[in-house]
Amino acid sequence: MNSLRIARAALRARPAALRPPLQRRGYAEAVSDKIKLSLSLPHQSIYKSHDAVQVNIPAESGEMGVLANHVPSIEQLKPGVVEIIEEGGSSKRFFLSGGFAVVQPKSALSINAVEGYPLEDFSPEAVRAQIAEAQKVVNGGGSEQDIAEAKIELEVLESLQAHLK
Repeated sequence: MNSLRIARAALRARPAALRPPLQRRGYAEAVSDKIKLSLSLPHQSIYKSHDAVQVNIPAESGEMGVLANHVPSIEQLKPGVVEIIEEGGSSKRFFLSGGFAVVQPKSALSINAVEGYPLEDFSPEAVRAQIAEAQKVVNGGGSEQDIAEAKIELEVLESLQAHLK
């Protein structure tokens, strides 16, 4: 019998009186309507426990909106825009090259990314020029590694271009 099966058997055998009660949320409970957002890059922390009403993230499983009291989960992020909606209705948008989002209990959201910049810092013309260069490498040849890197660059740049329109 493997150790996981033994652990499961021990878990089921525990008396109900010793099990922690299931936490249930009712509609009448007063709960916070804000998320505590932490957005971190390797070289900088953009937000640390920042209050937000909603955060929209580009998860690999699809676009996802995170509100207060969201079910805990871990999501891999694809290149795309993270939109942070604040209490007054204003929003801030950051382009991330990828990363992970962790939704934790008590309305906490941690986003860790390798690269991230405010969307308004990008120039549509510069992005178009970089896309053209990457397409030349993909179509014109080069080493197998150069082509693979150019394909990744194209994926990120095309996602960025779609959000700049």
